[in-house]
Amino acid sequence: MAVDDSGTSLQCRKEAGERLWAFVYDTRFDFQRTAVFMSLFMVFGLYLALGALAGTLAGLFGIGGGLVIVPVLIFSFGLQGISGEIAAHLAVGTSLATIVFTSISSVRSHHLKGAVRWEVFRPMVAGIVVGAAFGAWTASLLSGPVLELVIGVFVILVGIKMLLDINPKTARPVPGRGGLTGAGGVIGWASAIFGIGGGTLTVPFLSWRSVPMQQAVATSAACGLPIAIAGATTNLWTGWGHPALPDYAVGFVYLPALIGIVATSVLFARFGAVLAHRLDAKLLKRLFAVLLLIVGARFLL
Repeated sequence: MAVDDSGTSLQCRKEAGERLWAFVYDTRFDFQRTAVFMSLFMVFGLYLALGALAGTLAGLFGIGGGLVIVPVLIFSFGLQGISGEIAAHLAVGTSLATIVFTSISSVRSHHLKGAVRWEVFRPMVAGIVVGAAFGAWTASLLSGPVLELVIGVFVILVGIKMLLDINPKTARPVPGRGGLTGAGGVIGWASAIFGIGGGTLTVPFLSWRSVPMQQAVATSAACGLPIAIAGATTNLWTGWGHPALPDYAVGFVYLPALIGIVATSVLFARFGAVLAHRLDAKLLKRLFAVLLLIVGARFLL
């Protein structure tokens, strides 16, 4: 029987072509998977570095990490292609979530040193919780660009305060229970909008109310925990199910950033505290203030 060589050859070429196409197709997706993996790896590395920077600055200058974390996260989310409508909200919520974890060790350390004025903290905490929840809800009502503008103005004001070393003069005694609760409400409300632990606001207030600086810093650290818990929880709720949320976001909390920042910030806060005793902290503080002015101006442009 004769063999149809042309038919066999055609079938072989067809099978070879199918195998080649399958190889190219699989290789293409391998490259895509590799690119996605490398992109995620680089982004997570950025979050680790951000946590290290925030922790170092917190230990060096005694400021909260949220002041650094929020602007950097907004820029990072923009590079990741996350919608500008929620980038600021996601940055604020994630920053508050990191403070929940990082403030625990700080509060414990201050408590062991006996520096926390718990009799001042207790009346403030009720106002803080309500104020922080209301502040996070207020932020959710703002559009992304407006929230970025508000954050930019705040960052500039803090930069000016640090650059000019503006501190309130000790003038009045600690207010009564109602006054402390009201102050806690205002501090909690503003802090939750800006995504900070409140130290930038609480320390000047307590210093103005005749609380010694060391105790003011320690008590402010204690106030940061309920601010962060109430603010982060409300951001989980207000952002839940938002259609623009990226993968790995739970409400307005982005889990990769949360994990990366928390992993390094606590460790580097100790490193920053060591540097504070070895470097010219005043000069570094002024340089950091200039950086804040630049970052804040960037939000306004």
